[in-house]
Amino acid sequence: MAMWAGRFAKKLDGRVNDYNESLSFDCRLYKWDITGSAAHAMMLAKQGIIKPEEAENILRGLKGILEDIENGSLRFDDGSEDIHMYVEGILTTRIGEDGKRLHTARSRNDQVALDTRLYLREQAGEIYNLVRDLINVITDKAEEHRETVMAGYTHLQRAQPVTYAHWLMAYASMFCRDLSRLKETYARIDVMPLGSGALAATTYPIEREYVANLLGFKEITLNSVDAVSDRDYAIELVFDISLIMMHLSRFAEEIILWSSSEYGFIELDDAYSTGSSIMPQKKNPDVAELARGKAGRAFGNLITLLTVMKGLPLAYNKDMQEDKEAVFDSIDNVKLTLEVFCEMYKSCTIRADKLRKSASLGFINATDCADYLVKKGMAFRDAYKTVGSIVAFCVKEQKPIEELPLETLKEYSDKFESDIYEALDLINCVGRRLVPGGPSKESVEIQIAAVKAAASKPSSSFVSEISEELAGVL
Repeated sequence: MAMWAGRFAKKLDGRVNDYNESLSFDCRLYKWDITGSAAHAMMLAKQGIIKPEEAENILRGLKGILEDIENGSLRFDDGSEDIHMYVEGILTTRIGEDGKRLHTARSRNDQVALDTRLYLREQAGEIYNLVRDLINVITDKAEEHRETVMAGYTHLQRAQPVTYAHWLMAYASMFCRDLSRLKETYARIDVMPLGSGALAATTYPIEREYVANLLGFKEITLNSVDAVSDRDYAIELVFDISLIMMHLSRFAEEIILWSSSEYGFIELDDAYSTGSSIMPQKKNPDVAELARGKAGRAFGNLITLLTVMKGLPLAYNKDMQEDKEAVFDSIDNVKLTLEVFCEMYKSCTIRADKLRKSASLGFINATDCADYLVKKGMAFRDAYKTVGSIVAFCVKEQKPIEELPLETLKEYSDKFESDIYEALDLINCVGRRLVPGGPSKESVEIQIAAVKAAASKPSSSFVSEISEELAGVL
């Protein structure tokens, strides 16, 4: 029988029940539903709203349900509408009348908000640690390639000389921003909504701060209407995930390109590549391609959540049940992607020889040639035009600038001297870029140190935990 059956004269149509149910996907909240219920029962007893022995019976029942779900003896197949009704129904079946007292002074509206916040708080920490793992892999690779010269690209065309370490630290910087966003989002998740009721709180003398302390929340929600109708924290986490997936997709795109025969800059490990059903020679970068593809799925989930919430009047509406599958899908995919992507990149081989050879073919020291003339007294625009003419000649002759004889260079400007060849050497081109944030070895070492410091603290440094008092009863 439905919990609201007293109001209705007819039994719910079976199709409506199927359409209405969420247990099939919100069952993953079981641990946090039980944990939140235990904290609520302890508060009810403390405030004298239920008797101590009733609370003890409830807590024993909740502990048993948690153990049975985790050992597999309880399954989510009893036809309950959602995880809240499932737990309460099992509890009442097992302990009798005392189970019916658990829902005193709360609603499913503030209950689901609590469960979701507890779950997302945990998941934000796990995602944070996985991003840290990837950053550590990136910085390790960067340390190995501080002197590996390569062509930096704009418009996918060879542009200026950098090192592979410098190129990698661009991705490390992206993922560091992701860590920062996750921390900020975590702080907004870490607010306790229970006690808000359906929307107008309760007349019972509850103590919300006590529940918050039991559950390890930093603060309680300010407004009861907002508390049950807010899903900003979930949308924000899915936004953070979307950005992580976008950064992974950009990284994946370059891995896909650079592992191709046309580039040959990266060799993927066999354990993280796949073959073809018809072409024996193929070695496909499927992990990177899936990371690129799953980014679109994350973006879709973000749009789903924004669209669900955009026209809802206050307070709770059933539309909000549609948040969970999108949130869960984004969480599952970003965690799996980070785990596999991290190991794929960790195991790959960087072909420094191919990077260096490619760098020598694209006139990427042309700007350095112009800068040389500027230092000799020529205006930059004149230097730019002069070197452009030299490049046009080199393209025609199929020679790099540094292979032109000095007398040929002097035909374009008498400011060229024998020291031009030192200025055009790619290692020197990189080494002179000492500006903070630049590709010189010294600058990259500073970048690596800064990123390592930013990623040094695991999520346990900002993640709250339930109190020992609550943990002791579960």
